[in-house]
Amino acid sequence: MLWRDNYELGVPVIDAQHKELFRRVESFLQVLRSADNWEEKVNKINETLDFMKMYVVEHFRDEEEYQKSIGYPGYEKHKQLHIGMVEYVQEFCKQYEESNNSEQLMQQFGGRLLAWLINHVAAEDQRIADYAIKKGMSGNGR
Repeated sequence: MLWRDNYELGVPVIDAQHKELFRRVESFLQVLRSADNWEEKVNKINETLDFMKMYVVEHFRDEEEYQKSIGYPGYEKHKQLHIGMVEYVQEFCKQYEESNNSEQLMQQFGGRLLAWLINHVAAEDQRIADYAIKKGMSGNGR
């Protein structure tokens, strides 16, 4: 399992979304790395892409609302990271469709998605948790 308990921010809705994102990305990578031929993988992979396009936007919105609610000073910078990721996912989906479902392109995306998710949740989002704890606004008692 890619998820680690120390990734938790202490905000139940955000933590649940992060866990779901990790679960989906892990499942996606397992399909991507499986020995099945590419044609057998494409439907499951396209399903994950559709989920990511929708869920990432929803998650980012909720995370940004939380940042605003606690007066997080890094909000604007963090929001730009979110915008960059949404743009990357949308641009990738366009390239993927235009490439007629290129396996090589999808392998690159899988690696980048995993790296982004871990770096973002383990580093950037932890800054939000640290700020909330400092301000006495965190529910996790860290």
